[in-house]
Formats: sequence, C-alpha cells, structure tokens
Amino acid sequence: MTEPTPPTPRKSMEEKFPRALWVRLIIYVAVGHLFAAFIYLLFTLGAQSQ
Repeated sequence: MTEPTPPTPRKSMEEKFPRALWVRLIIYVAVGHLFAAFIYLLFTLGAQSQ
C-alpha cells in the first residue's frame, strides 16, 4: 500500500484561501487606498487654502 503524496504548497495555499477571499481582499485593499488618497487630497487642499 502506497502512502498518499503530500499536497504541493500552492495547492494547500489555494485550499486555505478560496478565490472569493482573494477577490474580496483585493477589493478591500484597492478601496482602502482610494479612501486614503481622498483623505490625503482633502488635507492637501485644506492646507493650501490657509
């Protein structure tokens, strides 16, 4: 009787993090950066108007 081969690192990583989680993570990171850029823009414009 042969032992099953261990899963490859890529396969186990995909099993830990499903595709939907990766998509959600990318969306949250993108929206977070856009929000941070908007806040930075508000502070920059506010500092110039003084």
